[in-house]
Amino acid sequence: MRVVLLGPPGAGKGTQAKRLAKRYGLGHIATGDIFRRNVQEGTELGRLAASYLDAGELVPDEVTVKMVMDALDERGGFLLDGFPRTIAQAEALERALDDQGIGLDAALAFSLDGETAVRRIAGRRTCARCSHPYNVYLEPPRVHDVCDDCAGPLTLRSDDDEATVRRRLEVYRQSTAPLLEFYAARGLLREIDADGTEDEVTARAVVALEGAGEPVGDSGR
Repeated sequence: MRVVLLGPPGAGKGTQAKRLAKRYGLGHIATGDIFRRNVQEGTELGRLAASYLDAGELVPDEVTVKMVMDALDERGGFLLDGFPRTIAQAEALERALDDQGIGLDAALAFSLDGETAVRRIAGRRTCARCSHPYNVYLEPPRVHDVCDDCAGPLTLRSDDDEATVRRRLEVYRQSTAPLLEFYAARGLLREIDADGTEDEVTARAVVALEGAGEPVGDSGR
């Protein structure tokens, strides 16, 4: 089984990827981790990527795809988490898989309305003393900004502030959301309602992967 995971920030893709990978015995390919590993280990691709980053330029899709394909060569089935993010990347991935005579089985798209995503992310707080996580909207502490366990102060990550979260969601809508049409046209898209408990969302994804869900769009390729 070869699957890509799509969805806006806050949809829980990473959590669901780990759950589904464990259930089906698949490799969880978190592309952000692959990228960092190549750069940190100084691989040929990592050095090439670093040269673009040091120059303040975007890393070409071909370099990122090669990193992903190298990781996939080590696996059988896989769940791709965090890639592709654009149509150009999806096309590059498709060509690379075609060259190996394989293709994707599904694209799981976790859908979540914008305001729910904002509450999930912008509401995150972490105790500065014991690292206990909270959400001021969904799982608030008993006393505002004070940890229930150790009375330490709760902190907000700078990239979790509401304005930044809304910008991230807009970037997703502009660059990544068009992938829904791309995969729908190929008969691969399975849309999953990500508003629910982790168990509920996993159950919906399992139904989609095991063929009970109908594909969106025509069968295409």
